[in-house]
Amino acid sequence: MGTAVGGERAVPRYVQIAAEIVQQIRAGVLKPGEMVPSESELVDRYGVSGGTIRKAMVEVRASGLVETRHGKGSIVKDRPPVRHRSSDRFRRSHRQGGKAAYLAESAQSGATAKVSVLYIGPMEASEDAAERLGVPAGTQVLARRRLYFRNGTPVETATSYLPWDVVKDIPELFAENPGGGGIYARLEDHGHEFAEFVETLQARTASKAEASELALSPGAPVVHLIREARTTEGRVVEVCDTLMAADQFIFEYRIPAAD
Repeated sequence: MGTAVGGERAVPRYVQIAAEIVQQIRAGVLKPGEMVPSESELVDRYGVSGGTIRKAMVEVRASGLVETRHGKGSIVKDRPPVRHRSSDRFRRSHRQGGKAAYLAESAQSGATAKVSVLYIGPMEASEDAAERLGVPAGTQVLARRRLYFRNGTPVETATSYLPWDVVKDIPELFAENPGGGGIYARLEDHGHEFAEFVETLQARTASKAEASELALSPGAPVVHLIREARTTEGRVVEVCDTLMAADQFIFEYRIPAAD
C-alpha cells in the first residue's frame, strides 16, 4: 500500500480497472447485452493478477450496470433497474387504471415484464404469516406464488397469503389472472378498502435454492421484503413474502418530516 505525492493515498489498481470498465459501459463501448471480457482477457489486458481482476469485478457489479449469471459471466444490463417508489407504487389510481404495481413500474423503466404463476390454492399458514394475518398458525389461507421476469430474466419471487374467509367469495383471486389492477383491485371491489401498506426489508445472500430459482450466482445478494396490506378497518388482508435480486431494483422512500 503506497501513498501518492502530498500524502494522499494512491488509488488501488483494482479500483482504477473497475472505474475504466464502468466508464466503457456508460460510454457505450460495452453495449447492453454484451459480455464483459472474461477474467483471463482482463488479466492479459491490464497485466495484473486474477485476484485483482476479481476485486475489480466486485466493484463493477456494485455499480448496478452488469448482471452476473451462473456459468455465463457478467453481462451489461440492457435496462436500468426497476425503481420501487414507496409513495407511488400502490396508488389507487394505478389499480383503477388496471395496472398492478410490478407491471406499472417495469413499464416506467422501459422493461418488458412477465409474471408466471407457480401455485394458487389452499395452504397452511406459517407461524410468521399467521401472526401477521392475526390467525392461528396452521390456519388455511389462500396462497398465490408467482415468479416475475424482466426482459426474460427471473428477478423476483412473491407469495401472497390471504385469509380464507376474505377470499372464499372472490373467485377472481383463485384465477391465474385476477384482472386489471391485480389482487388489490379485486379486494377493493369487494369492500376491502386499503389504508396503508407496511413493508419490512432485509438484505442478505441467496440460499442455493433461491439462487437457482432466480438464476443468480451462489451467494448473490437479494432483498427479502415482507409486505402487509392493511384495510381502513385495521385488518391485514394480505401478507406478501417477496425475494428480489438485489441488482435489479432500486428502492425509493419518501419520509414526511412534519409531525
